[in-house]
Amino acid sequence: MSKGKVLVAGSNANRIEIRGGGTGPTGQYLNELVVPVMALVDAGYDIAFATPDGSKPHIDPASDKVVHFDDEKAYRRAREFYDTSPVLNKVSTLRALIDGGLDQYDGFFTPGGQAPVVDLMQDGDLGEILRFFHAQARPTAFLCHGPIASMAALPRAKEFRAALIAGDTARAAELGRGWQYAGYRMTVYSRSEEKPIEEQILHGQLYFDMPSALTIAGAEVNTGPDFAPHVVEDREMITGQNPRSDHPLASALIAALDRRRVNTKVSNVPSAEKVSP
Repeated sequence: MSKGKVLVAGSNANRIEIRGGGTGPTGQYLNELVVPVMALVDAGYDIAFATPDGSKPHIDPASDKVVHFDDEKAYRRAREFYDTSPVLNKVSTLRALIDGGLDQYDGFFTPGGQAPVVDLMQDGDLGEILRFFHAQARPTAFLCHGPIASMAALPRAKEFRAALIAGDTARAAELGRGWQYAGYRMTVYSRSEEKPIEEQILHGQLYFDMPSALTIAGAEVNTGPDFAPHVVEDREMITGQNPRSDHPLASALIAALDRRRVNTKVSNVPSAEKVSP
């Protein structure tokens, strides 16, 4: 019997802008998507998987490697799950899930890779979803670059992103006022962790870094040592810093979902049944 349902939002981006007008390859990180989803399934939760256009996310080739997993066996299992599991191969649009009713979902998760920086952080449908989850205080998890997707909750998220790309921090701060997650403690992929990717894969620099963008909008960003597991929980939000935070973030999300499940059951018990004889 299912313990509940989690909405997993993926990205459709496979290129990201770099300074000077070019673009570089990007996508979702394999382990950041698959490890938490597999953990949720193993824990008894159903998954509703969606992207902006309803097509399956592109996996960043830099992530399709054993080094991001415990061992070769774990990598092969994750790769097979991504390739063949109905959980990740039945993809809806974000709009379709909204139209189907958001109240059926107990929690939310977005993985990283740089792809969410391109589309999810300015997607209006995702913004509607996040505003619902925030208002309901339902567990909401983001991994690595994923926390930047929380900016979609802004009513003028597209303009906020455009201001960041233009280097107009004053304008971005103005557009970021009233952000639902202002004042939340969170973590995200750090500037120093980003540097090797810019140098070795993108061969260029991103227009903005994730901690600065979140801080401009009012987040209290805390990053740990580079490429070490680091998870921050504040109210309903759970954030993991980097690819190595995949397992601890999944554990934190499952624990939050389980707590909500217990609390919901207790709150639904009639008052007379709550009183001890």
